[in-house]
Amino acid sequence: MEKIVVALGGNAILTDNPSAEGQIQALRETAGYLVELVKQDKQLIVSHGNGPQVGNLLLQQSASDSEKNPAMPLDTCVAMTQGSIGYWLQKSLMEALHAEGLEKSAVSLITQIVVDPEDPAFDQPSKPIGPFVDQEEAEKQMKETDEIFIEDSGRGYRKVVPSPQPIDIVEAEVIQAMVDQGIIPIAAGGGGIPVLSDGERYVGVEAVIDKDFTSAKLAELIDADTLLILTGVSHAYINYNQTDELKIEDISVGEMKDYIEQGHFGAGSMLPKVKAAVSFVENKPEGKAVITSLENIGKFLEEGSATVITS
Repeated sequence: MEKIVVALGGNAILTDNPSAEGQIQALRETAGYLVELVKQDKQLIVSHGNGPQVGNLLLQQSASDSEKNPAMPLDTCVAMTQGSIGYWLQKSLMEALHAEGLEKSAVSLITQIVVDPEDPAFDQPSKPIGPFVDQEEAEKQMKETDEIFIEDSGRGYRKVVPSPQPIDIVEAEVIQAMVDQGIIPIAAGGGGIPVLSDGERYVGVEAVIDKDFTSAKLAELIDADTLLILTGVSHAYINYNQTDELKIEDISVGEMKDYIEQGHFGAGSMLPKVKAAVSFVENKPEGKAVITSLENIGKFLEEGSATVITS
């Protein structure tokens, strides 16, 4: 049975309705697409983003922060959104599986990701999180704390945190055991909870890990056959949104690396996805990485229509 790590983008979870019910409805639709893969005898391991959700949670934490009700740290907020999104997705997948008469279980797992304390990202925080503030408030907070704020997209200032690379997954053996039992794990949500190891315990750290890089590391550790990165478009493109736009279909790692060096992919959108895809195939040359949209899954299964990266 082909093992596929499916990395869900934010559009698979959050639409225009940020309420719990709105996100549950979006995940019900997502689950319907994922079950098409299960019906094709694929063993799924599902990861997901949490950017909007953890941002909203940080706003709530900030608004209620007090001596008696202190705001939770970032690693705990990542765990909280792993739990809420995992709960919604687990329920939605179970409903969709049972509707198709498929006797399988889906289980969400709080997942810790080991990062290197010497990762250069810790010296260059770059990932914006939390609420927007004006320049005066940003300067005030920077004076009072060790936090760093940057101007973000002309909308104000936001705190930035490091975005280190994942080097290991604490629960990898548990995830593998679930896969061996035919269970669908929902793991490494939001890129996972970043932790440092001191040899005896794991300590949460103020950082955010890119979920596509974590998904690639997960696929590597459990020896998956395919890394399927689901995003808002059916293919990756060169010259995107230009008159000579060209979709990328079957492509080698070497060719994709050339396109990366030529600057064809946006740093905040497609670039981490293609880099994660390349990383997985380089670590498993017999595997493949696929970039496509939820809506294109049927076409991909029938015709192979997607961006497919192989060695």
